[in-house]
Amino acid sequence: MAHRVLIAGFMHETNTFSGLPTSLDSFRARDLHYGDEVKKVFRETKTEIAAFLDAAEAFEWQAVTPVFANATPSGRVEEGAFRFVADTIIAAIRDEGPFDALLLALHGAMVCDHVDDGEGALLEEIRTVIGRHIPIAVTLDLHANVTDRMAELADIIVVYRTYPHVDQYEVGREAADLVREALAGAIKPATTVARGAMLDGADHGRTSRPGPMTELLAQTDLLKGEPAVLSASVAAGFPWADTEETGPSAVIVSDGPAPQASEWVGSLVDALWESRRNLTIETVGVDAAMARAVAHGAGDGPLVLADFADNPGGGGYGDATKLLRGMIDAGLDNAAFATVYDPVTVRTCIEQGLGAHVVVAVGGRIDPRFGEPVPVTGHVVAVTDGKFRLKGPMMAGFPIDMGPTVVLRVGGVDIIITSGRFQVYDLMVFEHARVDPAAKSVVAVKSAHHFRAAYEPIASDVILVDAGGLTSRNYRDLPYEKVRRPVYPLDMD
Repeated sequence: MAHRVLIAGFMHETNTFSGLPTSLDSFRARDLHYGDEVKKVFRETKTEIAAFLDAAEAFEWQAVTPVFANATPSGRVEEGAFRFVADTIIAAIRDEGPFDALLLALHGAMVCDHVDDGEGALLEEIRTVIGRHIPIAVTLDLHANVTDRMAELADIIVVYRTYPHVDQYEVGREAADLVREALAGAIKPATTVARGAMLDGADHGRTSRPGPMTELLAQTDLLKGEPAVLSASVAAGFPWADTEETGPSAVIVSDGPAPQASEWVGSLVDALWESRRNLTIETVGVDAAMARAVAHGAGDGPLVLADFADNPGGGGYGDATKLLRGMIDAGLDNAAFATVYDPVTVRTCIEQGLGAHVVVAVGGRIDPRFGEPVPVTGHVVAVTDGKFRLKGPMMAGFPIDMGPTVVLRVGGVDIIITSGRFQVYDLMVFEHARVDPAAKSVVAVKSAHHFRAAYEPIASDVILVDAGGLTSRNYRDLPYEKVRRPVYPLDMD
């Protein structure tokens, strides 16, 4: 008889310093899918859910997909939103079971109004229903804050190995393959986790060039040579979450509770600590970036400016304006900027119509500390529904809906203005609106690092611009209250 597996996803990277609450509408605005719609959305995409589904087909499992929920990083998840998604999963377990295994795509840094460890709370509720004998496999984002409770309740935890995250499918397949072995009785997986006295580590997990994270991954590969080790992972952590267990961690999945597991994860944590000061990036201010942008001539590709500190993918508001204002004031020509989250301006531009000349104030509506609204006179050169499929390499094939979107040309700068908050890591953000980023002299994106997968291949150079925002590396300026102390870099240098 075919095994029956439940496949679900519940993902949120919570920036507890954000003033934007994460409601159920926040999930609806990005991804909230049910039942067979989950299969339809994820088939033939480079995601862990697609890998789960492909594995189910290859292994002749019967797959049930009650829900997939994912919201753009923001503040704490409201209890009602958590309850809705968790209850949907629990109801499927009770009403559509029994199940032989669960495969869950989680993030690992979800913080809720009522509980700091969202994933741990979800797993505990699931275990209450299914008991301890049903294997649970979990995939986590590389920026997970992996808690002791997660490790206790999940038999298998596999963490992304790349940043930008271009291995989601492969990680999902690794987790599914381990489930297959567990169901066959070939292994009895158990998870061990350890963390150090750090908020951030491993160069924040960057793997686009050699550095601390690639060295740690080489160490995990050596550990996989141990007979008892089924999987070895390093999570760089998500430092903008004020919880006791925030920070980088090491995870070992062993065949049975291995006595050496604590030693193995300890060696990885030691390596995390030793490399804590090693960074592969440098950020500059707006003035320095503009000096280089003005001097940038025609070359083999655009100069790419990353609005590092206002990254919606880390909880940034997506409407900070200091870099945009700098580009306009510098008189840049043949430039483009994506994106500014400003549904008010989008609505005004749509009301005025394609081709209209409008006088508006762009961005800066959520927190003026990161830039006041920029008054401009512009020309509406495109209006779109904001819908497209990602080209990749990250999450290739996945559908995106940014909501009504316009392109406003201000001087020589084409500004992509959206109704939704999204990190810019795919060329289609521009191309769906008939803006060719490869043909521009200067391209600015709201992203800290994910953009590199798609934009470095077309770029002549890349500059990370820190103009202030919720994802700046300003940990000592943030009001941490719950994180364990002492912790680097708040207390130790």
